[in-house]
Amino acid sequence: MQNQLLITKKEDMYLSAWAEDGRIRQIQADSLESKAVLGNIYVGKVRNVVKNINAAFIEFQKGQMGYLSLNDCKHPIHTDGVIRNDDRVLIGDEIIVQVEKEAVKTKPPTLSAKLDFSGKYIVLSAGGERVSVSRKIRDKEVRQHLHELLEPCIDNTTFGIIARTNSSKANDEELIAETQHLMKRCQDLIHTGRHRTKFSCLYQAPSGYLGSIRDLYEDKIQDVVTDSLEVYEQIQNFLKENAWEDKLHLSLWKEENGKFDAVYDLSKTLDKALKQRVWLKSGAYLVIQPTEALVSIDVNTGKAISKKKDVEKTFLKVNLEAAKEIAIQLRLRNLSGMILVDFIDLHQEEYKEELLDRFRKELSKDPVPAQLIDMTKLGLVEITRKKIRKPLVEQMQSIHSKKEQPLQQ
Repeated sequence: MQNQLLITKKEDMYLSAWAEDGRIRQIQADSLESKAVLGNIYVGKVRNVVKNINAAFIEFQKGQMGYLSLNDCKHPIHTDGVIRNDDRVLIGDEIIVQVEKEAVKTKPPTLSAKLDFSGKYIVLSAGGERVSVSRKIRDKEVRQHLHELLEPCIDNTTFGIIARTNSSKANDEELIAETQHLMKRCQDLIHTGRHRTKFSCLYQAPSGYLGSIRDLYEDKIQDVVTDSLEVYEQIQNFLKENAWEDKLHLSLWKEENGKFDAVYDLSKTLDKALKQRVWLKSGAYLVIQPTEALVSIDVNTGKAISKKKDVEKTFLKVNLEAAKEIAIQLRLRNLSGMILVDFIDLHQEEYKEELLDRFRKELSKDPVPAQLIDMTKLGLVEITRKKIRKPLVEQMQSIHSKKEQPLQQ
């Protein structure tokens, strides 16, 4: 079964869902009115530099501050055009920044002075200075060839290149042409930025469902289906602009095939993803509780209690089932930061190792970096998952403009 991106327009939002093997794995809700800033590039003004955390606070929109870590701030692009001998940024400087992560609760958006420009095969970074190849390309000869081909393109520049997974399928001419195109695009943007005032938006990244298509394009989706003519036409134009018409199949849902929402269980899946309790096939269940500091997940036996003698083996079976579902739920709900999982206690060390190995394998399927740190002395499994977008529940709360409420039981 092909992977699909499903998009529908509701009264107050666009709802996009990525379905893999017939099951929805990822949901994003976007307001009909608000425009996301993730990926946008601005002329920002340095309002404060905090030395003890080696960070700067940049006003990139009027009244909107962002956090810029100075640890990775190499070759910041100043709009005054003055060549500097070091990478320092000072209060009052105007520099070009890109929004790397959305604001989450009380934390401001995270900014980067390294500007990324994505193509079909290449991601070019202003401030990168090296060639990296996707880890999914495992053929050593192909990796070596990509390095030898692309490294001369960025010699004596402050550009970096990431060769995407599908770069292994492109010919040399396509890769060189795209790299040169992205370099010109970046240089043009920097030139424009030097003639713009503070808070100017130099680049508006595709947001909402168009951003989902961009993010999932690389070998992750084959079909895009929508029941909205307006959405269909916008996607059609987006695919033409990016020359992706022959890569993705776009279709407009016909009502004679049934109600789009009902056929794909969109509303039903969304409702379940906003509840604390998740039932497993075995009769066990998860309780997922996001808090300000972390996300706690508790695995409960529920109705999966076994009367067999080997109770430990039953607990292992439930935990393995839970590990797979937790990895799915993290992605579905877009939960990130520190996550603590309280599995059912296991006493045999080999069972504990089997559980951790399986959990690592399930987490590795997540396109957002997720890492299993360890099992604590109290038996809690600690995970970290990179924060990029708001959790699903916060997306919904933003759309409905309601105060945060406890999730349903």
